[in-house]
Amino acid sequence: MAASRRKQLILCCTVSIGISLSAGVIANSSPSPFSNHLRDDLNEVDQERVRAVTQPTTDFSKAENFEQKSAGAATSKKRISNKAFSHPSGNLTFEDERDFKLGNSLFKKIWVASPSSTKASDGLGPLYNARSCQRCHLKDGRGHPPENNLDLATSMFLRLSVPPRTPEEIEAIKSGTELRIAEPTYGGQLQDQAVTGLSAEGKMRISYQEKTITLNGGETVSLRTPSYSVEELAYGDLDPDVMLSPRVAPPMIGLGLIEAIHEQDILALADQNDLDKDGISGKPSMIFDQISDKKVLGRFGWKASNLSIHMQSANAFAGDIGLSTPDVPAPWGDCTVNQPTCRAQPNGAQKQLGNGEAPKKVLDLVVFYSKNLAVPARRDVSNAKVLEGKELFYNSGCIACHQPKYVTRRDAGQKELSFQLIWPYSDLLLHDMGDGLADNRPVGDATGREWRTAPLWGIGLTETVNGHTYFLHDGRARNLLEAILWHGGEAQVSRDTVVNMAPDERRSLLKFLGSL
Repeated sequence: MAASRRKQLILCCTVSIGISLSAGVIANSSPSPFSNHLRDDLNEVDQERVRAVTQPTTDFSKAENFEQKSAGAATSKKRISNKAFSHPSGNLTFEDERDFKLGNSLFKKIWVASPSSTKASDGLGPLYNARSCQRCHLKDGRGHPPENNLDLATSMFLRLSVPPRTPEEIEAIKSGTELRIAEPTYGGQLQDQAVTGLSAEGKMRISYQEKTITLNGGETVSLRTPSYSVEELAYGDLDPDVMLSPRVAPPMIGLGLIEAIHEQDILALADQNDLDKDGISGKPSMIFDQISDKKVLGRFGWKASNLSIHMQSANAFAGDIGLSTPDVPAPWGDCTVNQPTCRAQPNGAQKQLGNGEAPKKVLDLVVFYSKNLAVPARRDVSNAKVLEGKELFYNSGCIACHQPKYVTRRDAGQKELSFQLIWPYSDLLLHDMGDGLADNRPVGDATGREWRTAPLWGIGLTETVNGHTYFLHDGRARNLLEAILWHGGEAQVSRDTVVNMAPDERRSLLKFLGSL
């Protein structure tokens, strides 16, 4: 392969020198206070080139250059199947694929309670939601709510917190050293499973109430409004001020590329006070980083409350499986001081294997695996109906939050993730989504009405991979149209535009989303 061709693949089709810069610059047209700051990984010429190539298109007569490669050179070109979310980045080296496979084996690893004969697998719980990462992130894809009271809620759980009440709690929330105050007895999330001899905390229960929406053209859609409660509480009553919020496990694809987006490109999209009066006021979620002793941009999780894949993985080991790591060293996971029997259970830390039940090498391999799960290539990008749907998506204002594309950092820390043109369709900011989707539970900078814009890449393959089409943070939407109709708040105008579309236009819009 010629050197120039290799460079093109590595950079994933970055802008050619001859590209026109007359289209305007999104970052400089935004009223964000961060707008005029340049990326520190680019010189001014490259900055202009990147700005030009990431401009939303106005030509819907054909597919854009490189649009099929949603993740740049890291895009997976594997045949579409139920394994579509489980392939490594398309540009990984042979040596890196080895680490990817090792990480995959640990992601699937079934952990057991201590003590056991399988020393390297000890440490489950004592309270937990799943015995492996894969059991939440089914086939590295999207979780779902239980279908009935007999169906396990393994890929969905309830977050728990209470309002800050003491001066210390109020100061911790104000300073950002704490994102929320855990429920005093049951901790940060409800664990519905426990090791032998210990009682699980309780069971989540969901009931739904249906309401009918009539669309232009006479089509009717039934939306289900969920209501959540907890039954079979084993450790006493919940705090009377407890706030419950459901969470479905999100898909794992493209996380390393999202982490590689330059912070400035996200901050430049923020307009917290809606200075341009367009009704969209995305704001960044700023998370206190103990390592740097300052607040940095959060971009992972339903409320952007995790600042890195590393910390998201460590927190999931602790909260979901009950495993200690060097970053979250408590071997009892989410057991609180008001659960002394739980805290007294044996743990699986093995000094000869490293610090924690999931020591550094285990955590690092899981993080590497999580960073390099590939985004599948787009399908049907030149299809006339897909292009029509794309134009409707853009003109309906959806891209005000679902920002189509970025060029990742030149210095991303892993060459396969560096300087790639990617299409996640998210600004990774917090937005007020209205009363309908509000969980009324603040987390850090996110209010009880705000959610991070979910990336859309891969969304059209949900049924292929996971066998269902449940969407949103709690899986209430049973298909993409229902998900759109739940949008309110800042997205109300775009949602109403979809309601008023002609039926053929809505079908084209959904066909476009299905191609992502």
